[in-house]
Amino acid sequence: MPVSADRLPETAAPPPGLVVVGRYDQPEGYGVTRPRGAGSWLFTWTTGGRGRLRQGAAEVRAARGDLVVLAPGVRHEYAVQPGAGGWQFWWVHCQARPSWAPWLRPYDTGDGLFAVTPTPAALHERIAAAFGRMLADARWTGSGSPPATAPEDRVAVAHGTVARELALSALEEIVLLTAAAARPAAPPPGIDARVLRAAELIAADPGAPHTVRSLADSVALSPSRFAHLFTRQHGRSPMRALREARLGHAARLLESTDLSVDRVAAASGFASPFHFNRVFRERFGVPPGAYRAGGPMVEP
Repeated sequence: MPVSADRLPETAAPPPGLVVVGRYDQPEGYGVTRPRGAGSWLFTWTTGGRGRLRQGAAEVRAARGDLVVLAPGVRHEYAVQPGAGGWQFWWVHCQARPSWAPWLRPYDTGDGLFAVTPTPAALHERIAAAFGRMLADARWTGSGSPPATAPEDRVAVAHGTVARELALSALEEIVLLTAAAARPAAPPPGIDARVLRAAELIAADPGAPHTVRSLADSVALSPSRFAHLFTRQHGRSPMRALREARLGHAARLLESTDLSVDRVAAASGFASPFHFNRVFRERFGVPPGAYRAGGPMVEP
């Protein structure tokens, strides 16, 4: 039998500052009960089978791709769901970073149980890799290369400062990926979700070689239908919106980096530095070099 999480004292998991991470493959009959909860947060990520987790009066069933988080200090229990045959999952005991609270809050089912589901299958491999890094990095002393994880490794405790911070950073990546992707916010009334998605793609990477066709393809619309809906919803064409996003991106690069004007143009999606200079002057009232030297004359 693998080392069990409940080998720690029933009222607490790791002492403050420690991060404990493990990977389990448990048969039916496995279960843990902590009448007074744990002294740390517990994160579980199911990779196969099914689990049942209860905290206070809240209860969830966990299937592949589900992140379930239990806050400390509340009675909890978790077990293989009867009839599931087994439960394969990663688990982490740690003190959660305060910055994670807004990401988890929308998934609060009550009594400090957060069920972040469902996570798109496209993210599963990346999330599993982040857990694997945690298991390896927990043993790192800060010198040399982090150790490779042997197949038989099941549980690791991050004692050192470097190991703890690496482990928490990997867990933060998991929290952000699952919380952002699990349940996309519903668009406001009257807003087409496909157009909203295209606008998000532009904002996320304005320097990419977007075209009306590529944006339309990404949201499964014809180019003409997409252009019509986008213009009606945003009051400007997709290419006009893209140009504005690129100019705003260029202005931020000029303000915060020492990249040459030509490199700023290229990084912002402008193929021609001459065209970039002309449209930048039209938008901000000064050429890029003067903008960098004196700041904006027109708010971006």
